[in-house]
Amino acid sequence: MKKILITGGAGYIGSLLTTDLVKLGHKVTVVDLLKYSSSSLNHLYNFKNFDFVHADVQNNKIMKKLILKNDYIIPLAGLVGAPLCEKNKKEAIDVNYKAIKDCVKYSKNKKIIFLMSNSGYGVGEKDKFCTEDSPLNPISLYGKTKCDAEKEVIKAKNYVCFRLATVFGFSYRMRSDVIVNNFVFNALKDKELKLFEPHFRRNFIHVRDVVDCIIYTINNFKKMQNNIYNAGLNSANITKIQLAHLIKKQIKGLKLSTIKGVKDPDQRNYFVSNEKLMKKGFAAKRSLDEGIKELIKGFNVKGLKIKNNY
Repeated sequence: MKKILITGGAGYIGSLLTTDLVKLGHKVTVVDLLKYSSSSLNHLYNFKNFDFVHADVQNNKIMKKLILKNDYIIPLAGLVGAPLCEKNKKEAIDVNYKAIKDCVKYSKNKKIIFLMSNSGYGVGEKDKFCTEDSPLNPISLYGKTKCDAEKEVIKAKNYVCFRLATVFGFSYRMRSDVIVNNFVFNALKDKELKLFEPHFRRNFIHVRDVVDCIIYTINNFKKMQNNIYNAGLNSANITKIQLAHLIKKQIKGLKLSTIKGVKDPDQRNYFVSNEKLMKKGFAAKRSLDEGIKELIKGFNVKGLKIKNNY
C-alpha cells in the first residue's frame, strides 16, 4: 500500500484516478475545493483508505502537513484551458504555477507525478512530430503557467512529468469543453459541426488511458523517474476535420461545415510523438472510435445535463 496525495482529485482526471487507486488498496488523500462538482467522489466515502480535505492548494500550512504524510504527490489542481486562465489571470498563475512551486519545495524525498499538456508546444513544425526535445512555445497563459510549473518540478530530481495529449472520454466529473467531448456534445445537440481552421492538428488520449499511465508510473517509478514523456495515442494524431468525420460515422445525418476567413480562438497546431513513453512499456490503447461511442451513449442519457464549466 502506497500513501498518495492528489490535489484536484475530484476533477475530470482526478476522480477516475482516485477511484482506481482506492480500489487497488492504496491510501489516498484528496485535496479539492469542489468548485465544479461536489458529488464526483461520493462513491468513495465508505472506503477506509480514502480521505478528503476540503482546502485550497494555496494554503501552504495545510499542504506542507499533507505532503509530509504521503509518499507520492500528484498535483492535478489547476485552472484548465486558455479561456478560463485568460478570465482569471492572477488565479491561474497562483494555482497553476506558484502552488506547484511550493509543492516541490515541501516534497523533498517524495515522488512527484506531474501532468502538463501538449499545449506547451504551441504551434509545431508542419511536417515534424513534436518530441520531448522539441522547443516549448506556449501561445496562451495556460500553456505558459504549465511550462513554468514543469521547470519547477524537474528541479526536484524525484519526478515524472507527462505532457498530455488532448484528453477525451467520460468521467465522474465530466467536461464538455475539451474538443472531442465538445464536438460530440454539439453534434448531438445541433446535428451540425461548424469548423474553424479544420486543418489544425492535435494528438488525443482517452481519460482512462491517462489514469492507467499514472498507475503504471507509480508501479514502475524507478525506471520512469527524472524524465519527461509525451502521453497520447499514436494513432490519434489527426486534424479537426478528420475528427469530425469520425464523429459523423457514428451520428447519422450530421452536417459538417467550414467557416472560412475566421480564426479559431485556439491556435494550437501540432502532431506529437509518444515513442519515448512506449519504449518504457506503456502505450495508450483506447481509440477515438471507442471514445466517441462512449460519449454518444453518455450524452444521450435522458436528463443528463453537462455544462461547460471551464
